[in-house]
Amino acid sequence: MPSIAKHIEQLPSNQIREITQAAWATPDAIVLSIGEPGFPVPRHILEAGMAALDRDETNYTPNEGIAALRRSFATRFGSRNGIDLDPARVYVTAGAQQGLHLAMSMLLNAGDEVLIPNPGYPTFTMTAQLVHARPVSYPLRPDNGFQPRISDLEDLVGPRTRLLVVNSPSNPLGAVFSEQLTRELMEFAERHDLWILSDECYEAFTYGVPHVSPARFDADPQRVVTSLTLSKTFGLTGLRVGALVMPDGLGTEFNAVMESIVSCVGASPQYAAVAALTGPTDYIETAARHYRSNRDAATAVLSSLNIDYLDAQGAFYLWADLSHATGGDVRAWAHRFLAEEGVAVAPGTAFGSNGEGWIRIALCTDSESLLTGVGRLPKR
Repeated sequence: MPSIAKHIEQLPSNQIREITQAAWATPDAIVLSIGEPGFPVPRHILEAGMAALDRDETNYTPNEGIAALRRSFATRFGSRNGIDLDPARVYVTAGAQQGLHLAMSMLLNAGDEVLIPNPGYPTFTMTAQLVHARPVSYPLRPDNGFQPRISDLEDLVGPRTRLLVVNSPSNPLGAVFSEQLTRELMEFAERHDLWILSDECYEAFTYGVPHVSPARFDADPQRVVTSLTLSKTFGLTGLRVGALVMPDGLGTEFNAVMESIVSCVGASPQYAAVAALTGPTDYIETAARHYRSNRDAATAVLSSLNIDYLDAQGAFYLWADLSHATGGDVRAWAHRFLAEEGVAVAPGTAFGSNGEGWIRIALCTDSESLLTGVGRLPKR
């Protein structure tokens, strides 16, 4: 049999899926390893999707998405960020992950370098490798609250650097960038003429601090591509609806790349998405209260166990230091912990080498399961 492509053979495995699938095969396991919102989807969203099917809207949609959804994304993103956003700059994607792949396909040449956070969401690296780019990790360290340092980025930028990936609120960290840091990241990108790809999947969930999008400071606009999704905001992980907010004038290129990947997003999920974006916000408010309450309760348990953690300001994850128990191999420890204690957590190395010794705890489950699972962590 002919061999598959070398860059596919070199893709790292996804350790989040690895531990989660092991948990799904473990009877009565408490699954704290995956970010799957647990609230029922509001009825008006489901009905909008079903109504599209009843109308037999099952044909192709435009590459860039239906007009109503592009307007809805533009209105919400623009109002939340103080931007008068033209819907023509919004392009609908099959979830944020397909959006990341599409954006990197458009922005990167083979051999270009991409600055990617470490720890950071694993598909940043995987997607860069899929498009034959070279991922270069920039460190996020405990002594700086796992926030990027401009000096570290300056040390890594080179003649082939073309794209800076940022993620606030952060998965896996729960860290949120301040306005000052966001401005500094924009200035860095301007100095080196880089694109910025801003993953804002968790923009709806911050706790006591604002979400600041780099797009606020991209006045031209010329260099920021923003990735959005409804998966986390409205618990629509399986409908696969996201969007890219892009600079002016890239519609022709987007349509060509979209056509070559998935052609378009299905009509029914798009109409459900319109209902989500234009309807009541009760779901978001209820979810945010639940995640914040779970964060506060779980950190109290971690404190009682003398376990260090990053105080999450956004998203719905806790980043906790288990280096006292993991013996330098948190991935192996996570599998032992699942086998012995029946609790799945995501090993920090799923998010990069700087995650060694750390774990990510998802806060989106019910409170009882969360506190039971966290309470089984080994005391420091």
